[in-house]
Amino acid sequence: MIYEEKRPWGLFKTYAFNEKCTVKILEVNPKQQLSLQSHKKRSELWVALDDGCYVQIGNKIKKLVKGDFIIIKKRQKHRLISKGKKFRVLEISFGKFDEHDEIRYEDIYGRTNKNK
Repeated sequence: MIYEEKRPWGLFKTYAFNEKCTVKILEVNPKQQLSLQSHKKRSELWVALDDGCYVQIGNKIKKLVKGDFIIIKKRQKHRLISKGKKFRVLEISFGKFDEHDEIRYEDIYGRTNKNK
């Protein structure tokens, strides 16, 4: 999904090429987390822009450092977690983007909709 090409001056990475996608930068505040959620109509590529990012995919939690990336498939449960400091993640969504496409399974802010 990520294409890297070396050049005499360095390199470049292509995250999306001629694809329908939506690009965001997510900022997660210290000690906060997103809903544990999944999407019916889109997959996502997350690229850590800072250290201190934790990603939950299913029941597994993985720490990412700046530059690491992870691919989230359609219908896969996922979330971002801050265990201490603020961090940013580049999110590229592939497929039909709709903010109301998510199913929230767990949410510390009381926004679950498991029965959707």
